[in-house]
Amino acid sequence: MDIVRWAIAGPGRIADNVAKDFSLVPDAELVAVASRSAQRARAFADRHEIAHAHGSYRALIDDPGVDVVYIATPHPQHFPIAMAAIEAGKAVLVEKAFTATVEGTEQIIAAARANNVFAMEAMWTRFQPATRRVRSWIDDGAIGDVRAVQADLGVVREYDPTDRLFAKELGGGALLDLGVYPVSFAQWFLGSPQRIVATGAIGPSGVEVDADLLLAYPGARSALLTTSLHTPMPGAARLLGSDGWIDVLPRFHHPTDVVLHVAGREPVRVNAPPIGAGYAHELIEVTGCVRAGKAESDIMPLEDTLAVQRILEEAAHQLGVEWHEAESW
Repeated sequence: MDIVRWAIAGPGRIADNVAKDFSLVPDAELVAVASRSAQRARAFADRHEIAHAHGSYRALIDDPGVDVVYIATPHPQHFPIAMAAIEAGKAVLVEKAFTATVEGTEQIIAAARANNVFAMEAMWTRFQPATRRVRSWIDDGAIGDVRAVQADLGVVREYDPTDRLFAKELGGGALLDLGVYPVSFAQWFLGSPQRIVATGAIGPSGVEVDADLLLAYPGARSALLTTSLHTPMPGAARLLGSDGWIDVLPRFHHPTDVVLHVAGREPVRVNAPPIGAGYAHELIEVTGCVRAGKAESDIMPLEDTLAVQRILEEAAHQLGVEWHEAESW
C-alpha cells in the first residue's frame, strides 16, 4: 500500500499528543477516531482535522477505510478492541501496558500470528533517538557485559477514587501505567529474569501505589526498579557493565541525553532529541512494517511484550493485586 490509513481508538490525553505527530510520519494518514461517546469523538476529530468520527469502537473496526488501529483506551479495554481489530484484518498499535493480563497478551499474539496481522506495543522508549544510541553502545560492547540495570519512575497523584489511576477495574495502579517503563527497559537489556521479588504498598482502592522490584538473572545479573504514584522520582536509568556504565538522563522513558562512562576515559555525552513530541518514531516503525507486510517489529517484538507482562503480573500477584480484561467495550 502507498498510504497507511490510521485510526485512534480512545481519544484521551496520550492520543491527543500522538495525533499531533502524524504530520511527521511519511506515508501515513490519520483518517478516523472512535470513542464510546460520539460527541467526544467528533470533538477530537475536529481538533485534529480527522475525516471520520465514530461513536463506537465496533463502527471503527468495521470501517473499510482503516488499515491500522492505535488503541489508547484504559488497559483492560485493550484486549477486546485489539482482538476485534485483528480478526477484521487490521493492524494494531496497542498502548502500554499491552493488556491487563498475561493471558490477554498471549491471546492477542496468537490471533495476530494466526491472521498474519501486524501487532506491536506502543513502547515509545525503544524508538527514541537517545535510547537507540544506548542500544548501539551496548551492541558494540562499549561497557562490556551488562551486569545490572537501575531505573525509577514515580509521580505524585492525590488519591481520587474517580481517577483512572486509582480504579482497579480500569487497571489502575503504579505498575501498568509507570512500572511498565522500567520493567521494559530492564527486559530490553537483560532479557527475562529467573526470579522476581516485589514489595510495595496498596492504596485505599486496592491498587498498588508503590512498587519496588528486584529481578535476578543468570550470571549474578540484576535489575532494581522502582515506581510510585505518590513519590516524586527523577525518572533516571543506569546500565552497569563490566567496563563502564551508561546514564540515561531523566526522564529515561523519553530521554534527550545519554552519557557513556568507560573506565579511564572522559565521559561521552550525546544529545539526541526526538522529532515532534517523540511519538512519531514508533508511528514511523509501524507504518514501515505494515507497508512492508511484516507481522511484527524487530525493535519491539511481541515476545518482549509478553515477557514484560509476565513480570508485571507476577509482581502484582506478590503485592496481592489481580487485574482482569474488560468484558465489554
